[in-house]
Amino acid sequence: MPRLLALLLLTAGIRSAPVCAQQRHGTHSTYVIVHGAWGGGWDWRAVDSMLTLRGNRVVRVTLTGLGERVHLASPTIGLSTHIDDVVNTILWEDLHDVVLVGHSYGGIVITGVVDRIPDRIRRLVYLDAFLPDSGETTLALADSIGATFVRSNIREGFIIPSWVTDDHAIPRDVPQPLRTFTDTLRLVNAAARHILATYILTFEPTVTPDPFQRFADRAAARGWPVYRMQANHTPERSARVALVALLQRVP
Repeated sequence: MPRLLALLLLTAGIRSAPVCAQQRHGTHSTYVIVHGAWGGGWDWRAVDSMLTLRGNRVVRVTLTGLGERVHLASPTIGLSTHIDDVVNTILWEDLHDVVLVGHSYGGIVITGVVDRIPDRIRRLVYLDAFLPDSGETTLALADSIGATFVRSNIREGFIIPSWVTDDHAIPRDVPQPLRTFTDTLRLVNAAARHILATYILTFEPTVTPDPFQRFADRAAARGWPVYRMQANHTPERSARVALVALLQRVP
């Protein structure tokens, strides 16, 4: 009898572990994370681990031609290919009730994704990201400094900044197909406009004007909650703890 009681107590202890308690109360989420230009899912490993330890499911998509999929790189890759990457990941993994996070260029991509499969998305999170309307392109949305930077780094159908060629270690940033910045986003699904969305703006006190402030303003004009966190443009590297805490606050 004492051994049976001990076994029951041990089982109860396992079931009361923090992650399981979190799951029972329904506070865990399924995050699909879309990285920014030149990057890859590799850049989000640490954030993935931190969210997963808190009982969440995390899927990191690497867009075609980038990250570990760099062997598929081609000037013919456009915005629609990257939208397909994310849509197909969600469909093939049979994901529902997704918190879809887009960082920087990833904001363009997730806008196209929700237009395609709004029934799979619970909330959009734009992290220091481009926030487009239908008929816009990434290049057109860039401020004058950003657009000049892009145009000065175009080579053979790719955008190749200096830092991409400076370091040949792996993992690393790689060239971005130009068409992903010049293809026009077309939005046709009215249901997508009813999906909840949040904007997270990173800021550095010494950087003015903030190139993404106008997208935060666009989000606020739509009635979305807007959060500000002090960090550089890559908080997945520089401010992981604060970023994870903020992502967990998103309903």
